[in-house]
Amino acid sequence: MRHGIEVGRVAALWRYPVKSMAAEPLDSAELSWHGLAGDRRWAFVRDVPARNGFPWLTIRERPDLLHYRPWLAEPDRPDASPVLVTTPAGEKLDVADPALAAELGDGVRVMKLNRGLFDSAPLSLLSTRSVDGLSRLLDDAEVDPLRFRPNLLIEPGDTAPAFPEEAWIGATLSIGGARLHPDRRDKRCMIVNVDPVTARRDPGILRAIARHRDVCFGVYASPVEPGPVAVGDPVVVTSAER
Repeated sequence: MRHGIEVGRVAALWRYPVKSMAAEPLDSAELSWHGLAGDRRWAFVRDVPARNGFPWLTIRERPDLLHYRPWLAEPDRPDASPVLVTTPAGEKLDVADPALAAELGDGVRVMKLNRGLFDSAPLSLLSTRSVDGLSRLLDDAEVDPLRFRPNLLIEPGDTAPAFPEEAWIGATLSIGGARLHPDRRDKRCMIVNVDPVTARRDPGILRAIARHRDVCFGVYASPVEPGPVAVGDPVVVTSAER
């Protein structure tokens, strides 16, 4: 048993088998050196990149990607499992089926990603306290945490400060059988403006984060000891700032 200070519990877990598509909710997952097993393993790219050289087909260009729901056909083998996608029409296709790429547009193709290669960090962590704080900045508008595509949503203790995950940067967190380091604040972009349910845009979301939080919301984290994590697990600070 590790000793430390309990700062909260895991309220939700999500992985994103396909970049920019909907989240797959989880009750438990294996945290590996590269993040949650099965997370961010596929992406769709355009043969003709945008003028900024960014090749990925994302929510920026296609907000309706959020209505495509990927899931692992063999959840007990997350890193080897086929990934299936339920389309908005209810059709179930393998992520590598050419029909899916064709549905997403001319010149679109699928790519399997090397682990950890195309994202800023293996994990994204957010607290419910931060979501509530942003809601207050938006005149108590309801804010869905899935706007921010976190892997771990943490419910902090009653005495936690506002935006508590920023206070954990540089410390070591023990969650279930794993340990991780919150490394830095998560700098946000216009993707957070897209509602994960309706796919409608609200530019006030990013404006509020820019005005009040220096364009940062949540934190990036890196695993330091792989292991299982689950909804309800205590989140324990086991070391002070590195």
